[in-house]
Amino acid sequence: MIISRKKFLKITGISMLAVTGEKFAGNFAGAMQSNSPDSLQALNAGRWAMVIDLKKCAQEEGCTKCIDACHRSHNVPDIDDEAHEIKWIWKETYHNAFPSDHNEYQAAKIKHLQVPLLCNHCDNPPCVRVCPTKATWKREDGIVMMDWHRCIGCRYCMAACPYGSRSFNWIEPRQYIAEQNPDFPTRTKGVVEKCTFCESRLAKGKLPACVEACPQNAMLFGDLDVAGSEVRRLLQSEYAIRRKPELGTKPEIFYIV
Repeated sequence: MIISRKKFLKITGISMLAVTGEKFAGNFAGAMQSNSPDSLQALNAGRWAMVIDLKKCAQEEGCTKCIDACHRSHNVPDIDDEAHEIKWIWKETYHNAFPSDHNEYQAAKIKHLQVPLLCNHCDNPPCVRVCPTKATWKREDGIVMMDWHRCIGCRYCMAACPYGSRSFNWIEPRQYIAEQNPDFPTRTKGVVEKCTFCESRLAKGKLPACVEACPQNAMLFGDLDVAGSEVRRLLQSEYAIRRKPELGTKPEIFYIV
């Protein structure tokens, strides 16, 4: 088949554009990751993780302080419609949160126990692998990040996440924010969002908003790579489980049961 010079230049031009675009996306994500906070006041870790004590969490029935603090801090819209709701932290029954960890004789108080759920910041995150624009990526400290300006709303990450940890803005979210936090950006219609382990607070030397707000101190946040850290000590002294461990995603959220 004979290809004209004009057609040849057109094909090679498109190919070069695709390669350049992929290289730029990779460099951009790398630059964003390299800009991890290194100031003296910032909290740093080799690998951030969270341990949630479900026994302590259950002490105050109906408590939503961790959810309220998180959503208020991150301008999460309050949309009273399941089809459009946005959630960074939410609660599910133990039966639904851990479908592979129950049996027909399980006590009702366990089966219906309310479990706080959020992005698991997996050590092997499937969402990162499928994102075509690298709008989501994993930092060196384990935090799975989001860049809402790069998100094109394809929702591949939502399909890949086995935990339902991501929400899509089907409608303009800003009109559903009662009291906006000026220190955190708002999102727009057509993008995906999720928990970021409060990376902006860590950069200021603060713990995640949910951890600070918990009245029962049921949420512990720390460095999993440090042998003497509180999270390591707790995991070595208590029995803890992770959501859907059989999938090999290696969640960094642990639950003491």
